[in-house]
Amino acid sequence: MGQNRPPKVGSGQEVRAAAARALVPVLTDQGSLAGLDEHSVIARDRSLLKELCYGTCRRLPRLEALAGALLKQPFKKRDSDVHALLLVGIYQLLYMRIPAHAAVGETAGAARLLGKEWATRVLNGCLRRLQRESEALQAAVDLDESVALEHPPWLLNALRSAWPEQWRAIAAANNEPGPMTLRVNQHHNDREAYLQQLTEQGLSGHLCLHAPDGITLDAPCDVSILPGFEEGHVSVQDEAAQLSAALLGPALAPRPGAHVLDACCAPGGKTAHLLEQFDIALTAIDSDNQRLGRVDDTLNRLGLTAELQHADATQQDWWDGAPFDAILLDAPCSGTGVIRRHPDIKKLRRKEDIRQLAKLQRQLLDNLWPLLRPGGTLLYATCSVLPEENAEQIKAFLDRTPDAEVTTPNDVAWGEPSGQGRQLFPAQSSHDGFFYARLEKRTA
Repeated sequence: MGQNRPPKVGSGQEVRAAAARALVPVLTDQGSLAGLDEHSVIARDRSLLKELCYGTCRRLPRLEALAGALLKQPFKKRDSDVHALLLVGIYQLLYMRIPAHAAVGETAGAARLLGKEWATRVLNGCLRRLQRESEALQAAVDLDESVALEHPPWLLNALRSAWPEQWRAIAAANNEPGPMTLRVNQHHNDREAYLQQLTEQGLSGHLCLHAPDGITLDAPCDVSILPGFEEGHVSVQDEAAQLSAALLGPALAPRPGAHVLDACCAPGGKTAHLLEQFDIALTAIDSDNQRLGRVDDTLNRLGLTAELQHADATQQDWWDGAPFDAILLDAPCSGTGVIRRHPDIKKLRRKEDIRQLAKLQRQLLDNLWPLLRPGGTLLYATCSVLPEENAEQIKAFLDRTPDAEVTTPNDVAWGEPSGQGRQLFPAQSSHDGFFYARLEKRTA
């Protein structure tokens, strides 16, 4: 009877079953990891759950190829959770320091918690075969370059075409977790003093090279142990994302009370940074009301104030007619510069999405430009590394907009020139991939 007793909540089988459930929406193109509920398992298992989910997505093209080699026939669609368990098991054996017997036994046993006891034998057999034939199986699937580099073929081809010298480095960076970078709120501290506070807390890090408010931690941690986090002394924000405030500085620093629009503001990191840096009247809009709530939460934690509106930036029905001195357009994009933070992009993004996103970006640029006063500045930003969304987008805008003038700086140490903007690539130990172009509206 003891052998039939269900495992205790919080057991190794439970966390693997939870990972499988979380991965099913990604594998079936029904959702992302954004909704991962880490509280579906007990506290001590939460970091493992996150690693199993994010790690599996990060290595997904290779894991899928190995699963195909191990299975005599694919699982039925209704058994996507069992397929997810197999991927989780392969990930543990190849990429984690979990003892092989635990990886195999706990993963196979988790099928019972999914109500599919029949799958325990299949999973056990596949994972034990991988143990025995690991070298040969990996060598066989790695003959496919997209499998070896763990990117979907369309994306690997796009990177190779756009960046013939950097594409391999971009792919390698995409396959590693991004570092945890902080933005120190200058209202409370300078970053040197805050770095000392971190050291006293037993946390080590270093000053960001390009972002003047940034500190990158040597190892990620829970925000609850960051000194002054709840009091608004610090936020989590990638170094590349922090550069938007510096780029808008020349337009805002000399203008107390400047009228500023953050056009696609969620989740609010750049919104908050602008308010920390400058004395401005900021309107922040977003078409996603739920994500707009996150912006409100962020501003409340930091003690900042902005006019938040649930509105569509491709329309003007929300605008009161008062022109803006500056506009930040952090445009919806493919996210190809932040894959290391959102590895499910490898599965969820499609080649045909890029054209649709570029069309939306064009609509946003054309709709927002008339809202800018003569002499005002618009900063266009994406977290993409694809020229169709970046350099080509800005070139086309300049071709059809005679009163737009490029003021993107060239005398900076970050990124490299790309058309009329600057492109940052994801760096394994530093910033994400971002594109910036700064435009000024000529006066009559």
